[in-house]
Amino acid sequence: MASVKFFTNNPFHENTYIVYDETGECAIIDPGMETASEQNVVVNFIKSNNLKPVLLLNTHCHIDHVLGNKFIFDMYGLKPQFNKGELDLLDAVIAYAPTMGVNYDPSPLPDVYLPETGMVTFGNTTLTLIFAPGHSPAHLCFYDEKDNILIGGDVLFDGSIGRTDLPGGNYEQLIKNIEEKLFTLPDHCTVYPGHGPSTTIGYEKNNNPFFN
Repeated sequence: MASVKFFTNNPFHENTYIVYDETGECAIIDPGMETASEQNVVVNFIKSNNLKPVLLLNTHCHIDHVLGNKFIFDMYGLKPQFNKGELDLLDAVIAYAPTMGVNYDPSPLPDVYLPETGMVTFGNTTLTLIFAPGHSPAHLCFYDEKDNILIGGDVLFDGSIGRTDLPGGNYEQLIKNIEEKLFTLPDHCTVYPGHGPSTTIGYEKNNNPFFN
């Protein structure tokens, strides 16, 4: 059974996720650590739970979700995996990070790009890829069907949705993807978003003001 641990990092209050199971293998998703203290908290959790990081995944490549990519590569030898449609966003971070006063070590580039549909696996856990652009051009969500959890990035939030006013954003596309790809998941599926508290598909279907 997969377990989820999250850490809120950087000035954007981004949620960095570690998904792990009884094998001890884990996936690090959207590492947003900017400072040494943020890095230490993540490393200490991995150490104290005897976890072995085997995957580094990015839902998308906005600055707050990739700040820790280089650190994770240096620490565990993992290169990020994301959909190739996010590459321009990642390239852009180098130029705009200083204007935001954020310390960014450039991320390594993937050896493996994730497709729009398919799966990634580690330990006894399978994550199904859900392609849900709208907040960013090639955003992926990661769905664990067995444990009914969704690492959703910046698509669907508790009572809100991802911003669509950034480069590559598209409001109509985001709404359509949420309705057709996320709201078709089971109502009791737990959604772990890129910012803020977790929620469920059923709660958002019934209460999210963007759909009611």
